[in-house]
Amino acid sequence: MQQARQGDTVRVHYTGRLTSGEVFDSSECSDESCGESHPLEFTIGSRQVIPGFEAGVVGLAPGETKTVTIPVEQAYGPHNPELVIQVPRTDIPEHIDTTVGNQLQMTQEGGQSFTVVITAASDESITLDANHPLAGRELIFDLSLVEIV
Repeated sequence: MQQARQGDTVRVHYTGRLTSGEVFDSSECSDESCGESHPLEFTIGSRQVIPGFEAGVVGLAPGETKTVTIPVEQAYGPHNPELVIQVPRTDIPEHIDTTVGNQLQMTQEGGQSFTVVITAASDESITLDANHPLAGRELIFDLSLVEIV
């Protein structure tokens, strides 16, 4: 039976969990309200998914399943404190909701946009974190190779 390798386009069902057991993402629906399940399709080696996820799929044959633990370095990298900044409230437009946990879209000078999360707020300032929400976290994925396209 053919096994997934570099350059193959594959379809994979997955469930991603934190080491605490909390599920943070899944390609499969767990209730009727979300509709039909759709496997994730990507090409191995194209950097469409995190390196540890890609490596976990290599060698699987259609129908096989595997659980992989992905270290921080093969996931979203370490949490970078340089991507956390405090902004004076006076620099924030009044119509912006600065509730902790809200996400904001920001634009760099070159025009590229990115997402930040408000992690703290006081009367004087708000703290913005541009790290990926899963940065600094070891991840566990249950993988099931549906097919090699």
